[in-house]
Amino acid sequence: MGWWSNFDPVEVEADFARIAACGLDSVRVFLTWEDFQPAPGRVDREMLRRLLLVADLAGGLELALIPTLFTGHMSGVNWIPSWALEGSDGDPRFRVVAGGTIVHRGLRNWFGDPAVGAAQVLLATEAAGALAGHEAVWAWDLGNENSNCVIPPSSSSANAWLARLSSAIRRSDATALVTVGLHMEDLEEDRRLGPREASQVCDLLSMHGYPIYARWANGTTDDELLPFLARVTRWLGDGRDVLFSEFGLPTYRHDDPYAQTAGAAPLVEEEAAAAYTTAALEGLRRAGCLGAFLWCYSDYDPALWQQPPFDLAPHERTFGLWRIDGSPKPAVAAIAAFAGAERCTPRDVDAWIDISRDEFLLDPHVQLPRLYERYGKQSRGEDAPPA
Repeated sequence: MGWWSNFDPVEVEADFARIAACGLDSVRVFLTWEDFQPAPGRVDREMLRRLLLVADLAGGLELALIPTLFTGHMSGVNWIPSWALEGSDGDPRFRVVAGGTIVHRGLRNWFGDPAVGAAQVLLATEAAGALAGHEAVWAWDLGNENSNCVIPPSSSSANAWLARLSSAIRRSDATALVTVGLHMEDLEEDRRLGPREASQVCDLLSMHGYPIYARWANGTTDDELLPFLARVTRWLGDGRDVLFSEFGLPTYRHDDPYAQTAGAAPLVEEEAAAAYTTAALEGLRRAGCLGAFLWCYSDYDPALWQQPPFDLAPHERTFGLWRIDGSPKPAVAAIAAFAGAERCTPRDVDAWIDISRDEFLLDPHVQLPRLYERYGKQSRGEDAPPA
């Protein structure tokens, strides 16, 4: 969360080189909103210079880049510029940090607040302009799980927001692809910006999913959940291509004393996480996904553990593919073995879908787990249960 303000290009290049060496071909980075836009009418030029350097470093290693705007939500905390606060919105589950401090203030809803919306258009315009035509930029992401910050007042306001921002990016760079980072809760509830709305504006759909956050999943290493979410996203999104842009597991080692101090955190042993990664990647490939992104690159240094979000969410400390000492976890070898796998067209028929999209959206909280049960039975070759 502090890498833009404490920017070290040598460290970034070393991290990117490690990522590329294991067979990964893409990196998703997050533009911390407060760093890039310290005031609603001003974008920080030094941060744009650093962003261009990041793109140059990625391009030099043949890594494709997805910059994510308006972050916003990250790892269980909402990181919001002070000028975008003093509203009446926000998710009470998540703490708000502004100016490096936890604050108890509401968020202004950028889907309905014209001033915040105009500020977002400015940042999108300036950021896309700084990287216009850059060989490393693959797509722009309009936010990481926006609904964990604020929910659009209506689907029409979500569509208008998507149109404004995608147009701003495309005016700055006509070659740019645009997506928006949806997550599993956008399927569990109708949060007014889901696959249906995104499909009308975005070039591709994105989905994030974690069995540790799904009460209806079959355990913490349920790799079938991810291709199911991808298929539902494509179905609700009128058949648009899906990029599964976040999945992963927080891990531990048996010989690590931290494993004894994490309390109720949903940690998974490293070898089991590697097996999950292998199965999940193959399942997402068979679901026809454009690709998949692992969350995340590295574990966090213990020096940061007393800061948000790690102070109250210990599982967020160890989602990394590499340990804090730079050594790879077993999942890295699983990824290296998968590198170069070709995308495929899904061959199975989604016969487990027995309702219309409109019927699903009337009660997604009930319908999503119900459809997952049907999906599982079809995957196992069993007859689907009655509707």
